[in-house]
Amino acid sequence: MQRVTHPFRVDGKVALVTGAARGIGACSARLLAEAGAKVVVTDIESDLAEQVVREIRQAGGEAMALRLDVTDEEQWQAVIAQAVQKFGGIDVVVNNAGVENMNLVEDMPLRDWRQVMSVNCDGVFLGVKHAIRAMKPVGISGRGGSIINMASICAMVALRGAGVYSAAKAAITNLTKIAAVECGQNGYGIRVNSIHPGVILTDLTRAGMEGSVRKGLFKSAAEAQAAYAGMHPIGRLGEPADSAHAVEYLASDASRFMTGAELVVDGGFIAQ
Repeated sequence: MQRVTHPFRVDGKVALVTGAARGIGACSARLLAEAGAKVVVTDIESDLAEQVVREIRQAGGEAMALRLDVTDEEQWQAVIAQAVQKFGGIDVVVNNAGVENMNLVEDMPLRDWRQVMSVNCDGVFLGVKHAIRAMKPVGISGRGGSIINMASICAMVALRGAGVYSAAKAAITNLTKIAAVECGQNGYGIRVNSIHPGVILTDLTRAGMEGSVRKGLFKSAAEAQAAYAGMHPIGRLGEPADSAHAVEYLASDASRFMTGAELVVDGGFIAQ
């Protein structure tokens, strides 16, 4: 990954990122570390999370890896407790972990619906809930905090085959707004925002494209990728760094007047 200048510094902040073993999460963890944060890299794939931590440390950053199944509330409590014990608090939580399941509504098995909603919706709810509890004392003291929820343009537009994914991301969008209002009105000093990427080329996206081929939505993964790229006026699919830089901005004090906002990073997708 090409090294870049970081105009949005997060020096001295502690950031916890979920789903940080791959894709947008891993890129966000690396960029936050480069920008000065101590990073808690969490993922259900703990070996890959450890690899991200090694990369951060080799680059001169500070990080720790913890296994986290975002659907398990006891694991959330344990991970936050370990992060606080290690680094003295948490300033930023990035709820990035997610899964996809491309299928027509009429063909979607209930078990698949529930699995996507469990990770993408329940997981974010638990992250927001326990982030607020961990940040609240610090926020009231004036230090503040930032919760960043990874949503999607699928919360805003209808994409064939993305029914359950879209429903989950729409739920995240409104949960973000409600949490932002509650934190603001309660004087917690915690900002809560969502990021809405276009189609970002990650392992998750590739798997979704391959699944859409198996279900007859496209003839090949190449056709699916070309179709999605063509939906973006900028002329390409997004890269993980495109979303990760938005994370960096919302984690920094440069976004101190933003809360309850939907930050769209989509190559012009929804402008059409």
